[in-house]
Amino acid sequence: MKKTLLTLLLLSLTALPALAQPLSKEEYLGRWQRLTERVGVAGVGVETLIGQWAEAWPDDVQMLLARFSFYYNKSQSAKVIQLSQDRYLGRVPLLPMKDSTGAVRNYFEDTVFDDGLFGQAEEAISRAIALQPLRLDWRLVRITALTAYEKGSPDMALSELKELVDKHFQEHPAWIYEGLASVGDEEFKALMQEYCYTFFRLGTPSSAEAFKALSEELLRYCKDDPLYVNNLGSYYLVCKKEPKKALKYYNAILKKHPDDLTAIRNSILLARSTKDKRLEKKYLPLMAKYGETEAERAGAAARLEALGRK
Repeated sequence: MKKTLLTLLLLSLTALPALAQPLSKEEYLGRWQRLTERVGVAGVGVETLIGQWAEAWPDDVQMLLARFSFYYNKSQSAKVIQLSQDRYLGRVPLLPMKDSTGAVRNYFEDTVFDDGLFGQAEEAISRAIALQPLRLDWRLVRITALTAYEKGSPDMALSELKELVDKHFQEHPAWIYEGLASVGDEEFKALMQEYCYTFFRLGTPSSAEAFKALSEELLRYCKDDPLYVNNLGSYYLVCKKEPKKALKYYNAILKKHPDDLTAIRNSILLARSTKDKRLEKKYLPLMAKYGETEAERAGAAARLEALGRK
């Protein structure tokens, strides 16, 4: 009797349908890619799919990147603001206007962040970086998001960048950056210069100081590098309106690198902005000799000749 019951139990178990197998990481990634192609990275159904993906594979970095993308985009909303200035965070107005008194009333598009949703995005990208700490591209994605979030006061972004500069030049990690075979000093410096430019372009007092601070941090390891010395010249010329101090930086570059086009162009720009024709005559010969194009060299020569007739 017991044998018969055992046989029947085994038969009933084999007759049950097979339990559904969980989706693999690759299958979830494929589903996410197909869904976001249709509805966008923050569209309907994306959060549900990411939640299922996270439950099945909580440490999948692709899931974490998808979660970051969802919450970062979801955290943003646009609004139009009115300001009495010509630029806002480096942008020109959507609608430039003046009222009946002649006062400027420009309209700019602004991005507003939901702090809670942005926090979830930052948590996701930070976890992905912790799992794969050599992914430089992911670190920079996080810093770019912080820069957008902080707008004209990029304090957290600057702090992250300074730590990254120290790590690169002190530890020399074997960074991974999608699209680059390797990340040596030159590639790293070019990436950092993009953030210097971003801070400069934002055009606020705080971002100008961040521009200077990051340039100075890079000069600690790249002594007298013309790229960052030019940055300091631009800081004093544009941000602080101190052309004499700016000129010292440009002259320091040209003393060692007389063919540095950035320093030559900035020196000519400085001379023209201060209406100093004598100073302009000093730098035009360098442009006539080292200009990037024949037109640029010829234009400098013609300008020099015209000044000589005055």
